[in-house]
Amino acid sequence: MTIASVTEVTSSSKKSFEDALQTGIERANKTLNNVKGAWVQEQKVIIDDGKIVEYRVNMKISFVLKD
Repeated sequence: MTIASVTEVTSSSKKSFEDALQTGIERANKTLNNVKGAWVQEQKVIIDDGKIVEYRVNMKISFVLKD
C-alpha cells in the first residue's frame, strides 16, 4: 500500500509562470523524497508601473512516503 503526503509551496520568478513552477518543484525535490506530482492552486502577478515584475504560483506537491 502506498501512502502519499501533500505540501503547499509558493514560488516566484521574474521570467514566467513556467519558471516559477520549475523553481518551486526543483526546490521541493531537494527537501522531499519521492516527489510524484504537483497541481497549481493559484497564479498571480506583481505589477509595478503598469508592467509585470514578478510571477507567483501557489501549488500543492505530492510525494510518496517510504515504509
